[in-house]
Amino acid sequence: MKIIITGSLGNVAKPLSQQLIAEGHDITVISSNPSKKSEIEALGATPAIGSVTDLDFLTATFEGADAVFAMTPPIMGATHIVENTIHAGKNYAEAISKTGVKKVVMLSSVGADSPIDNGPIKGLHHIEKLYGTLENTSAVFLRAGYFYINFFNDIPLIKNAGIIGGNYAENINVPLVHPVDIAKAAAEELVKNSDGKQVRYIVSDVRPAGDFAKILGAAIATPELPWVEFKDEESLNGMLQAGLPQEMAELYVEMGKGIRTGVVQDDFIKQGSPVNGKITLEEFAKEFATQFNS
Repeated sequence: MKIIITGSLGNVAKPLSQQLIAEGHDITVISSNPSKKSEIEALGATPAIGSVTDLDFLTATFEGADAVFAMTPPIMGATHIVENTIHAGKNYAEAISKTGVKKVVMLSSVGADSPIDNGPIKGLHHIEKLYGTLENTSAVFLRAGYFYINFFNDIPLIKNAGIIGGNYAENINVPLVHPVDIAKAAAEELVKNSDGKQVRYIVSDVRPAGDFAKILGAAIATPELPWVEFKDEESLNGMLQAGLPQEMAELYVEMGKGIRTGVVQDDFIKQGSPVNGKITLEEFAKEFATQFNS
């Protein structure tokens, strides 16, 4: 099959490309970074260098493809973040429609069922709706849990303050996922014969937030590492002090609030809280320790 992979050589796109190439598929990897060209070629894939905001580029790249793995950049600019994400999704949808691609596998998120109270995830909600209107194209919405690798962003807080936390309590259960598990699920869906539009949750583990402190703390020889529940204002101020732009920080606070109130996890729980990834929090903790000590 001829398959287009968006997301450059990121944490999901690279292992996904490697798996599909090993299976003998014709892979094109889209990247906005010209310096990635030789690395993409070294994998055995065809590089397509351009921007996902360029509809003509996407249309030319999608021409003749059997399937597309559609991943919108998680944060596009410091302002109008949700709108920019939706615009990229519109470009994907229009390019898919123009070129007659028969299958799209979209990297979505737990919480994308809701149009409100979920921070940056709301952009993915609207993109799912866009792909849902595509005629003669099957779509799989891979709703992924909270990325384990986001915990790397907490390393400065742990080192400087000796705590880890968020604006939700330690007893709140959070669906988690490893990018490698997402890549495996995406590879399955891209080559599968399927019709219509369907949701697939991809989650590696579900744990209370207190376990983040306990398991990651144990891995870095800090078994008493506490989980601290911040007020929304405290969470916002902490992100701003860390250098995040105002709008981005506000969206992350809203997402944390959505986890606290259950809006983000609601449909996942209604579907039986499916865990179909393989990498547990304990296994990821080894990667975390390596990053922490590097």
